[in-house]
Amino acid sequence: MSAAPASRLDLSPPPIVKKMSQRSLVVGILFGAGAVALAFLRPDEFYRGYLLGFMCWLGLALGSMAILMIRHLTGGGWGTVIRRILGAAMRTLPLLAILFIPVIIGIHRVYIWAQPLSNIENKHLREHLEQITQSYLTINGFVVRAIIYFAIWNVCSFLLSKWSKQTDQAGAPNNTQRFKAVAGPGLILYAFTISFAAIDWIMSLDPSWISTIFGLIILIGEILSAMCFAVVVERILFNYQPMSELLRPDFVHDHGKWMLTFIMVWAYFSFSQWLIIWAGNLPSEISFYLKRLSGGWGWVGLSLVLFHFCVPFAILLSRSLKLNIRKLVWVAVWLILMRYVDLFWIIEPNFSKTISLTLADIVVPVAIGGIWLWDFFRNLAALPLVPAYDQDAHEVLQPEHAGHAG
Repeated sequence: MSAAPASRLDLSPPPIVKKMSQRSLVVGILFGAGAVALAFLRPDEFYRGYLLGFMCWLGLALGSMAILMIRHLTGGGWGTVIRRILGAAMRTLPLLAILFIPVIIGIHRVYIWAQPLSNIENKHLREHLEQITQSYLTINGFVVRAIIYFAIWNVCSFLLSKWSKQTDQAGAPNNTQRFKAVAGPGLILYAFTISFAAIDWIMSLDPSWISTIFGLIILIGEILSAMCFAVVVERILFNYQPMSELLRPDFVHDHGKWMLTFIMVWAYFSFSQWLIIWAGNLPSEISFYLKRLSGGWGWVGLSLVLFHFCVPFAILLSRSLKLNIRKLVWVAVWLILMRYVDLFWIIEPNFSKTISLTLADIVVPVAIGGIWLWDFFRNLAALPLVPAYDQDAHEVLQPEHAGHAG
């Protein structure tokens, strides 16, 4: 039997969603024009900024898919109330597959292993690349693996979206087991694919460096930023019905607890990587931190310790703050910003020995973000904010559960 809504609320997204989509597209076009200009005037800086921006927005889509799959496995109203937000972000993966094309076009400008080996002065690095470029780091392999990653992600997104749309109609089938059948293997596939994608797209910027935990750091960063993004969107929607009626304090509290959990896991993985590399003291590993502790980059790393972990961790210990969406959203916005700083600290030192923020590092991510947000809000406007005939819809729609989240 399909669940029926226990309230007569209009579950359609408010008009602000379409307005946000239109405004995002305008921003994307305006900054996109600037990005195109940079592509011709400063191509090296453009492609570096493009990789940074692409990884930021890809993380929101993949992290949303991961949280959605976690929700399908665990249940709970906390996930039902943001389920369509997560789904809208997940359904931007086809767009992101297209947006990956410039990364392939700029491969020779960004990745040292894709350049002529005769241009590399370091003898040991050149010998290392002669071996690895014959087996793993090849341009064809890079492209084929990317196609496989996006194919897996889009298949998961397609199945989850297809069955979710069915729960908007009366008499919808019970797709709970179908969701679980995809979510379980899907989370494992996500962990493997994003780990290898992190190696291909980020770690290979410095092919002399290796870390077995690097993929997990990227993974948890994506999930953290996605949960923060969901909090930001639900705060926007909280000013309008139906979200103003659906978003209860205990749901907001759960979202805040998830944010706190992901912050701690991110800190644990990041510290574990540092500790293992420090204890091993191997030349093939310490190069990562040597680059990021000199030339002013150390101050960026210190800011991540303080403002990506210590300060938000202390703030999120407050129960009253986690119950109030109007306060929690500011922590969420801050953490999304720090996610950008984290990726900037990981990517940019491969190209600059001293701390350097180029115009492309700002313009290009904003351009990609404008286009991505246009697609996100367009997806969000296409479906009701809650799947009213889903088996778990009663967790959100029961009138006796109504409350105020801020």
